[in-house]
Parts: sequence; C-alpha cells; structure tokens
Amino acid sequence: MPYLAKILIYPIKSLDGVEVPQAEVLSSGALKGDREFAIFDAKDKFVNGKRYPQIHLLRANYASPFEESQFSISHKTISLQIPNQDLPLVFDLDQEKKELAATLSAFFGFSVTIGQNPLMGFPDDTDSPGPTVISTATLIEVASWFPGVSIEEMRRRLRANIEIAGVPPFWEDQLFSQPDKLVSFRVGNVLFFGVNPCQRCIVPMRHPESATAYPNFQKIFIQQRQATLPNWVNSSHFNHFYRLSVNTRLPTSESGKILEIGDEIEIISDIH
Repeated sequence: MPYLAKILIYPIKSLDGVEVPQAEVLSSGALKGDREFAIFDAKDKFVNGKRYPQIHLLRANYASPFEESQFSISHKTISLQIPNQDLPLVFDLDQEKKELAATLSAFFGFSVTIGQNPLMGFPDDTDSPGPTVISTATLIEVASWFPGVSIEEMRRRLRANIEIAGVPPFWEDQLFSQPDKLVSFRVGNVLFFGVNPCQRCIVPMRHPESATAYPNFQKIFIQQRQATLPNWVNSSHFNHFYRLSVNTRLPTSESGKILEIGDEIEIISDIH
C-alpha cells in the first residue's frame, strides 16, 4: 500500500526546508507555512536559486518552528548561517523581516526585501499551488544516474513536498493524465488532483550547499528519464523529458485538513 513517508516544508522560498510529521492544508491548496516567505529584489522579482546561485551557500535552520499539537507553524524563527561568519544569526520572521532583509542585502550585494503570503505562499506554479509529489524509489533511482550523489542530496536538489513510499520508481507518474484531465487521489482523508509532471529548472543541476554545477546534469537527466519512462505513462505532457515529480491542486473543501506521516494513498480516478 502506498503511504506518505515524508513531508517537507520550505518556510522561505529557495532556502533550506524542514521535515515535519504533519501539515495543514490551506484554502488555496498549499501546505501551511510552505514558501510562506520569499526574498525579492528592487524590481519585485524573486531572489531565488534560478537567478542567484550564491543563495545555495546560505544555511537555514528553524528553531522550534512547529507545534505538533496544532499541526502548524507557531514559532517563525530562522537561524541563518552566513558564509565566513562564525555564529548563525537568529530572526523572528514575523517581527524582524527588515533586519533579515538587511542581512541578506549585505550578503547578495544589492537591496532585498522579505515578502510574506500566509494564504498560498509563493509557489512557482500559481495555478497548481498544492504540494509537489515524488516517491522515495524515484529519488533512489534518479540519484543512481549521477555517481557521487546520494538520495538525500537528490532530495534537496528536487525540493518536493510529499514523498511516497511502498511503491516502485516513477509510481507517481500515475498521478497525471492528459493535459485536459486531472487525476484524483487521496492521501489519508485529503483529496488531491494530480495535474502534470513538474518542469525542472536549473536548480537541481547545482549542489544544494556549494552551488557547484554537476557536469552534464540536464543531458544525463533527459536521457535517463526518457529511457526509464514507464510504458504506461501518458506522454502527452512530455514536450521534453526534463520533468519529474507531480504538481497538484486541492479543492477548497480540503482546507484545514491534516496530512500525516503514514497516511495511506489511493488513486481514485481521472476527472475532467
């Protein structure tokens, strides 16, 4: 039986994530606290791993960020380690956004601000802001394509929210269908709609801590993804093979429900 093995939340877009035992669904379909904060430049554009590889050099930890009895973020505190500084700097994300922005401005060498969206966060795909889904077996398989890359490193490169265990590699490719259809599935008592395989960006090509690019990462990935694509997969989404994990939407009826490690996963049907 497929089951939910890991939940990962990324409180600040493009910075380190945190593994949690439960997560609450927002009315937007996003997970509470995921990408709730983001870094912006003076033109109100994201300061992220796609545009600024040096962001990978920052290490973020979250001091007691989750209150298990409420299944939600309760203490929005970040401990930020800046390169070449001995001690981490601690900021309250509700009260000290300006101070955090000043520190990050000094690091990047240009002025930044911290934005906050507690209703949906700042997903890359605003049409499908639900959790991204991948399987543990897929991570193991994809890591094997790149000598020297561990499953944990691949997990950090791909940055999915939900990880499924008890299934073979690429099982999650069942969670999308034709471009005009959605696939409905449940995780515990939470209804999901699978939309499409996620188009990857430049970020997975880089080491998540050093920002060093893996030689020929995209070429290897595309060749292996095409070679290992299950023959039952609907290929209509694959205008290229640099796609992995599944984008989702959740209906507003799921707002306030809780995802929890160990939840069983069931595919229901294709819907229009």
